[in-house]
Amino acid sequence: MTDATREPQAFFAQRFGIDHRVMSRVLAEALSRGGDFADLFFEHRTSSSIAFEERQVRSTSRSVDAGVGIRVVKGEATGYAYTEDLEVEAMLRAARTAANICAGGGAPPVAVGRVEIASLYPLGEPSVWAPLPAKLDLIRRADATARAHDPRVARVMLSYADELRRVAVATSDGRLAYDAQPMVRMDVTVLTESGSNRQSARDGGGGRYDLSYFDQPGHTPEDYGREAARVAVLLQEAIPAPAGTFPVVLGAGDSGVLLHEAVGHGLEADFNRKKSSNYADRVGEEVASPLCTVVDEGVVPGSRGTINVDDEGNAPTRSVLIEGGRLRGYMQDRISTSHFAVSPTGNGRRESFRCAPMPRMTNTSLLPGEAEPEEILRSVKKGLYCKSYSGGQVNISNGDFVFCVTEGYLVEEGRIVAPVKGVNLIGNGPDTLSRVSMVGNDFRLSDGKWTCGKDGQSVPVGVGMPTVLVSGITVGGTERSA
Repeated sequence: MTDATREPQAFFAQRFGIDHRVMSRVLAEALSRGGDFADLFFEHRTSSSIAFEERQVRSTSRSVDAGVGIRVVKGEATGYAYTEDLEVEAMLRAARTAANICAGGGAPPVAVGRVEIASLYPLGEPSVWAPLPAKLDLIRRADATARAHDPRVARVMLSYADELRRVAVATSDGRLAYDAQPMVRMDVTVLTESGSNRQSARDGGGGRYDLSYFDQPGHTPEDYGREAARVAVLLQEAIPAPAGTFPVVLGAGDSGVLLHEAVGHGLEADFNRKKSSNYADRVGEEVASPLCTVVDEGVVPGSRGTINVDDEGNAPTRSVLIEGGRLRGYMQDRISTSHFAVSPTGNGRRESFRCAPMPRMTNTSLLPGEAEPEEILRSVKKGLYCKSYSGGQVNISNGDFVFCVTEGYLVEEGRIVAPVKGVNLIGNGPDTLSRVSMVGNDFRLSDGKWTCGKDGQSVPVGVGMPTVLVSGITVGGTERSA
């Protein structure tokens, strides 16, 4: 691998002839009609994937995508254009298109100067360049382990995906940042059959690592295959979930997806700037139990949601959103930072150069408390213990949510008595946080498998939390409460 491949600055200069001079020229064109601010987002993404089913490779793919997005901001209005053609004349045309949001002359941009960034995921040898046989070996190991787990395993489906995303961000106020962002992910889905009873479960993980990640305990292909098969077999014996309002113990790690959806989106600054979030104008108010502190931090080494630099050229931070139950702030992008007169939080993100940035989560977590997990479970007379989820829906304006639980258990007299199926958790994010009565000391970041959608854009994220007791959540089940 050449230095130009490893170093995004050299890569863009040598491959496309894009240097400080070219960037300054395009920025000047973008501001030529009177914009307050402009930025350029260059991206070159190499990605590959494998789909594997019934011990056969069903498909493989490899793709390269490249282009530049050009944004011009005038007040809170935005003009945006992109081009896949990185020739100078094509970029200048796109800059003029974005500039049409404005009228009148504009100030020239400041000369761009490189900003040093952190190294939260040392590049090493990106997995996207690893040979296909090495990736297939990982897949076959997971497949073999899942099949060997139990004779009721009827079908195993696996997917593998990786990418290397090189970006460069240049802004009219003089910032220039480069980054090379690796990503790898493996998923295993297992279907079990016993007579007419069919159950399925999924496991997997990854992050901003190379293939050596899958050599680590807890993250091996065997671990993923075994865990997916375990849950799919477990569900064969599961009883119908009760219906009603019960205490619910949320397990450490994956339960963070509930926090992400039901609370996190409402703390993104654009919703609060537009006053469409139930957290709007409530900074300093009590919005959760005093046991709850919620943070978003794009600085967790190697995590799926981690970034060395956001897509507006700002460094990621550790943002305290809720502290001791009180709202402290929001996740910001450039427009909302100006609106609220606060410092950047490094949460300006976009799916690709075709999209304008917006405030997005990175790694969102509920911080640990002092209770022992066993103590939390023992405190429940009758309720549920929920460990993993297949997804959910949330209404950003009020925080109402519905989540489907894939691994859950009935709890009676402080003991797990049976697995349950058909569990839906129904509630309201702020109300649920206000009902948190115990927080465990066993914080865990979920393995890297989550992707967040917002306004048609998807970005990788991380979630995490300790074991938590919520005094009451509505459970939508198929059995009536006694």
